[in-house]
Amino acid sequence: MSKGRKIIRVFLSIFISGAVTALIIFILIKLTPVPPSDDIESAIKELSNASSRQASIYARKLFHEAETAFDSAMVAWRRENSRFIFFRNYDRVYEYAQLARKKAREATLSSERNSHDMESHLSEKIKSLELLKKDVDRLFSKYPLPDEDRARLSKGKLLLKESEIAYEKRQLLQANRKINDAEYLLTSVYNNAMEDIKAYFGSFPAWKKWFDSSIAESRRNKTYLIVVDKYAHKCYLYQNGVKKYEFDAEFGKNWVGDKRKMGDRATPEGIYKIVRKYQGKETPYYKSLAINYPNEEDIERFNKAIAKGLLSPSSKIGGGIEIHGNGGKSADWTEGCIALKNKDIDILFPLVKTGTSVVIVGSLRSLKDIMQEETDGK
Repeated sequence: MSKGRKIIRVFLSIFISGAVTALIIFILIKLTPVPPSDDIESAIKELSNASSRQASIYARKLFHEAETAFDSAMVAWRRENSRFIFFRNYDRVYEYAQLARKKAREATLSSERNSHDMESHLSEKIKSLELLKKDVDRLFSKYPLPDEDRARLSKGKLLLKESEIAYEKRQLLQANRKINDAEYLLTSVYNNAMEDIKAYFGSFPAWKKWFDSSIAESRRNKTYLIVVDKYAHKCYLYQNGVKKYEFDAEFGKNWVGDKRKMGDRATPEGIYKIVRKYQGKETPYYKSLAINYPNEEDIERFNKAIAKGLLSPSSKIGGGIEIHGNGGKSADWTEGCIALKNKDIDILFPLVKTGTSVVIVGSLRSLKDIMQEETDGK
């Protein structure tokens, strides 16, 4: 064999060996399982996007499912990587990664929808409670709410304000919790007060009768008449049945209802007369007009209450009720008297005399009319 042929055979042998080796390497590469890195990366991006849209808050279940699927994908990936390279199977990794991406995308959409719905709901709820708060303030700003309800009202207003701040900061879940608590407190105060005031206005027919008969008497006898409207916090002076003056008035702290006994700080209701006029050093209240409380009806009602066990036998009926000056404190502070500003008692004092009638009622208007006016005024 010639030398040239030997060289050719060597080259052919080398070429064939190289080709076989390359083919084997190619086959090995093709047979080597490829991890789904792109799918894992895509799932990570979807989870990150869902997290930035607060899906962990507003789509908690879906976001949890997405995280669980992703964790399963990573566990499966680590398990397959621990095996000999040719025995690896990344199908489960791929499936879990796809599921994680799908759930994360659903969580993103659900979070956006739910947060938008909650935002709209909170906006309407805040507006509604602001109106309720205004109703309570208008109706009961001077109403002697029980201390417990007054504390609830203050707490409800504070929570409403805090919910508005949280809402503006997009802290919707926190705002929702606070608005629900505020709603409970404000609604309970409103309902309790309305039940109480409806019971109080059960006496309206009697009040109207007292007023109508006293006005008729003033008109008939051409006399002055003092009328006190406790709910309106007003004192009126009528002459010949016609209203001449209107003054702001302040009462005892517990002015709702009739006076029952000494020390209850309630302003009495009924038809009375001025029995004495005081001024200067005769009174600590600048000027004052004493009325004949208790009258016969008051005494009879007091005695019946003791007989029925509604009052202690040691209770006293009290007295010393006056229309006096030193008012203008913008609060109900007396022991049961009716306080006017000094400039107003200066007008009233010289026009009336002993024997002038004084009618004290819970209200001159029905509760229905008051509520309708409040509604119309919104």
